[in-house]
Amino acid sequence: MKSLAGKVALITGAGRPKGMGRTAALKMAEQGASVVVTDVCRERKDLELREFGLTIGDNFTLLQRLVEEIRAAGGEGMAVAMDITDTQQIDNCVEMTCEAFGGIDILFNNAGVAIGVGPFLEIPDASWDLSWQVNVKGMMDLCRRGIPIMQARGGGSIINNSSFAGLTAMPGYSAYTTTKFAVIGLTKAIAAEFGTDNIRCNAICPGNILTDMGDAEVDFIAEKQGINREAALSSYGAAVSLGRPGKPEEVGDLVAFLAGPYSSFITGVAIPITGGMSMGI
Repeated sequence: MKSLAGKVALITGAGRPKGMGRTAALKMAEQGASVVVTDVCRERKDLELREFGLTIGDNFTLLQRLVEEIRAAGGEGMAVAMDITDTQQIDNCVEMTCEAFGGIDILFNNAGVAIGVGPFLEIPDASWDLSWQVNVKGMMDLCRRGIPIMQARGGGSIINNSSFAGLTAMPGYSAYTTTKFAVIGLTKAIAAEFGTDNIRCNAICPGNILTDMGDAEVDFIAEKQGINREAALSSYGAAVSLGRPGKPEEVGDLVAFLAGPYSSFITGVAIPITGGMSMGI
């Protein structure tokens, strides 16, 4: 028996080809889950990471391809365009998920932005506001809609993607760090309040992971330091005890574990997945 057979998972921020949402979707599908994958699926200039040349979730075709992979892995899937800052779109997505698969057992709140970076006194109000809207409020809004469904189904598992920046602080990341600390607070509050409903809530705190954003960071390091990509990749992994960046699949394995029965007595924790990275205060 596959560990997630009969379960329904809803994942936000799953539109990136090398993203943690994508790998988590495939890992859960391999374990028999029906998986709904979502992303913004339209270009939002206000969410661009201009330094790295990245837009946010602007391609619905990638979600559709992911659904094909989910089905090939043995699960059922559905792609939904959803902007996590729009409560009407959240309502529509939850309703579509319940109509298609009967409910929700697993939430992986993966959507997030890293626009809240830069010197503290220079980060514009708009970046603070958007960091809050995407990284915290959107997550909270989806949890508020998903939890009653989980209560009616006898329980569930919520996994929130925080960051290593939710456990420690470094100069230049104030808005991002603030929201990622808030994710852990939200995680613990949900775990404390809904444990008696058999709803578990945990946070993951990735470090340097070679997602699409991680790749862009490596290219950025190479350009800024005038070095080749191999040297930049070595620099990117230098702070990691294991001597290398992490892989998205390694994060996906952790998410699938927290979603399933083998983590049934784990709730309210923030788990670093950093390879032993030690930075910040």
